[in-house]
Amino acid sequence: MKSEKTKTAFVCTNCGNVQPKWTGRCPECGAWNSLTEERVQKSTQPHPVAARRQPVLLGESVSSNIARYQSNIGEFDRVLGGGFVNGSVTLMAGEPGIGKSTLILQILHKLPGECLLYCSGEESEEQLLLRAHRLQIADERIMVLGENNLEEILAHIERLRPAVVVIDSIQTVYSENYENVPGSVTQVRECAGQLLRKAKELGIIAIFIGHITKEGLLAGPKVLEHLVDTVLYLEGNRHNFYRTLRSIKNRFGSTNEIGVFEMKESGLEPVENPTLFFVSERREHVAGSAITVSLEGTRPLLIETQALVTQTVYGTPQRTANGIDYRRFVMLIAVIERRGGIPLRTQDVFVNLAGGLHVDETAIDLSVVAAIASCYKEIPLAPNAVFLGEVGLVGEVRSIPFIAARIKEALKFGYDQVYVPRSSIKLLDADYQKRVIGVESLNHLFSLIF
Repeated sequence: MKSEKTKTAFVCTNCGNVQPKWTGRCPECGAWNSLTEERVQKSTQPHPVAARRQPVLLGESVSSNIARYQSNIGEFDRVLGGGFVNGSVTLMAGEPGIGKSTLILQILHKLPGECLLYCSGEESEEQLLLRAHRLQIADERIMVLGENNLEEILAHIERLRPAVVVIDSIQTVYSENYENVPGSVTQVRECAGQLLRKAKELGIIAIFIGHITKEGLLAGPKVLEHLVDTVLYLEGNRHNFYRTLRSIKNRFGSTNEIGVFEMKESGLEPVENPTLFFVSERREHVAGSAITVSLEGTRPLLIETQALVTQTVYGTPQRTANGIDYRRFVMLIAVIERRGGIPLRTQDVFVNLAGGLHVDETAIDLSVVAAIASCYKEIPLAPNAVFLGEVGLVGEVRSIPFIAARIKEALKFGYDQVYVPRSSIKLLDADYQKRVIGVESLNHLFSLIF
């Protein structure tokens, strides 16, 4: 057997690119000071050559009927696009204690298959059995393994041939072929790559549970997200009962789909009607509250936008936004003051999307503006009013995509006073044109609602 060689390399913590020398900046992704020194140990023993694959015609290789394995948990299957695909690799990330392992154990119990393997590098077999007992899961098909050695995990997968394998978490797995500590860029990249190849080779479903950093990003190299087929984020506050499952990458379905769950003693339960979940506790006839409709993937959701405007007691007014992009929030305040004539330079302004949801689209701009203006003037908005539209820098209200689906959702739940961009009215059916109110600018909006 040939000896093994060890060399020093510099690995980018952002993209996983390996450089032979220190340059201070990664030439692959351009990130400054992202290169960390690691001793990479590689075996000089030749690897066996795999069987050659032959190219096939595109028309022959594409199948319109992809087999799906459903968990029978509606909210989860919706986020995946209908269920797991055979041989797929899914990565779920979230904060510590948010409920990742609990949800995955519930899903594992619902999936079909004669053998299901749960590998944990953080908990022992006894701890996993206690969790299963708490969730009232006594499934003889599920086998638990407290192991974080990659070679041992691969050996068990080869021997058991499970239908589904869970790795909890991918950052704790290490390979003996590398001297790096578990969680390092090299270990995460190589271990994930070997597990992915094994899943594709045997045609099994692999689920990775991942850690996140204090900035809320997935821990480890960025290449980890490129390797897997689906990336899910479980969001929410540990002190709140509700969790939001969001898809940010999905090779077998739509991205940006969300599922809403409620934490109970029996585990995470799907919310039957998430459309009304975010407005269920709204107080009517209170200044600073406005309703909008956000489109998360293919699902329209009613959202309550809350605003609080108070006289500042410091030299610099405070600006706080929860659920929307902070820079866009500051821009909307500037537009309100400059184009709408509402002086906010001496006011503290706080905006929050009720329910802990985070929305990136600009279609909710009009509701943010309406809520801020309502609180400043201390005039409540109509309880059946909905505000849809993007706000530009010159104060104009611009059109938004899928306006008809948003209006339909609002009308469905009794919100029949819908404010939309005037330029979008001509794109609507005649029935919808009669039931909406067109808005051209912020001044026009303020003249209609105040």
